[in-house]
Amino acid sequence: MQDKSCQSCSPLQKKIMINRIETYIKKEGLLSRNGLHLVALSGGADSVALLRVLLALGYRVEAAHCNFHLRGDESDRDEQFVQNLCRDLNVPLHLIHFDTAEYASLHQVSIEMAARELRYRYFDQLRQDIGAETVCVAHHRDDAVETFLMNLLRGAGIHGLTGIRSRNGHIVRPLLCVSRHDILQYLDSIGQNYVTDSTNLVDDVLRNKIRLRLIPLLDQLSSAASDNIARSATYLSEAEKLYNAYCSAWGRTRGLTPLCEAGEALGVCPLRATEGNISSLSLSISDLKSSPSPLCLLHEWLSPLGFNRSQIDQLLDCLDGGSGREFTSPSHTLVIDRDRLIVEPVSEPLPPLQIPEPGNYRTSDRRLLKVESTSAITISKTLDCATLDLSKVQFPLTLRPVREGDAFCPFGMTGRRLVSDFLTDLKRSLLEKRRQLVVTDASGTILWLVGLRTDNRFRVTPDTTAILRLTLTA
Repeated sequence: MQDKSCQSCSPLQKKIMINRIETYIKKEGLLSRNGLHLVALSGGADSVALLRVLLALGYRVEAAHCNFHLRGDESDRDEQFVQNLCRDLNVPLHLIHFDTAEYASLHQVSIEMAARELRYRYFDQLRQDIGAETVCVAHHRDDAVETFLMNLLRGAGIHGLTGIRSRNGHIVRPLLCVSRHDILQYLDSIGQNYVTDSTNLVDDVLRNKIRLRLIPLLDQLSSAASDNIARSATYLSEAEKLYNAYCSAWGRTRGLTPLCEAGEALGVCPLRATEGNISSLSLSISDLKSSPSPLCLLHEWLSPLGFNRSQIDQLLDCLDGGSGREFTSPSHTLVIDRDRLIVEPVSEPLPPLQIPEPGNYRTSDRRLLKVESTSAITISKTLDCATLDLSKVQFPLTLRPVREGDAFCPFGMTGRRLVSDFLTDLKRSLLEKRRQLVVTDASGTILWLVGLRTDNRFRVTPDTTAILRLTLTA
């Protein structure tokens, strides 16, 4: 079960490696001396080395092992190995079994993603149950290099080229400062065996292809290839901090709220509240174009909202003279409206609400429409309330979104106007036009362009003896 390919390292080399890891833990602030730490223990070389190093450094640890039942007898072999190891080292062990294939089928995800979701969900719950401060996982420098190359091949931006972080919430990675070769030498020097996952030796997935084919080729071209890639990822990680700071500052100076991921500002998400329960995101095109990199800012703003790189590239090409263009992600819609970009969550149109008689009515989005008839002749002066001549209104009424071709006679005017033209004059965006509501009577005639203007034909006059009051509130 042990790979004997490496030469035994000297006690001095072993001490240097342990000291390097200890220094890295302190530098990154990963582990506290008095706390309890949970080690994710697969039984492979990396996790076994992590456990042994943390014990050698005097940390209080417990171990957790997941049996995913994906490799038949080999999965059971790993579990037995881990049990024996923890017994010999007097380390408390937590075991769990998963039907990974069934989970993947049920949730329609890959086997790899299913195992990841099950593993980290279990680790976090166990961490809370036993009062551990962290979950220690055994990613090392070579894993970071593989991740860098994977993301590079996929066309990732700066966030994807920073390798693997030393901390992500309660997940910590104390071995990122050492290589796989260092780990094997260390285990060999202390006579510690381990198990090998046979699936890691088959180049059937991208990561394995990179590990088994690409990295050996790069090492042939330069013996320092992996070291240099890891160093580049570190430089990019530092550059990312400046990038994030600029994106956040750029947004704040324009009154925008930075969009955060894992507690770190990764860009700008300008947020403003609009009517009802709609959240609208808005950004000035001139402000965007005056920045050093409109593409980067658009990417940071729109990628978390589901827009892909192709859409963002197209949008960038439309910033000059593209008013009215529309882009849609699974969760949001973006329109270019004159000199602004406006994004809103995708929502279903409000279904028509029938109003057979005066009373109180709730819309599907829980707004309240009050329909009152009264002989007290008082004319509303607020936009959320309309007062009409009751004798001119035919029930039933309907509250509905505006439709193409809708027209009315705006209050104070004698001619008919298309609602769309009226809204355009008010500089309403395409998205606001779609949300605009109207109230019609039994003949389909518009009585009220909700929140904006009543129809002049239904106005209150000196001859009015009773009024109809319509009020729409949140």
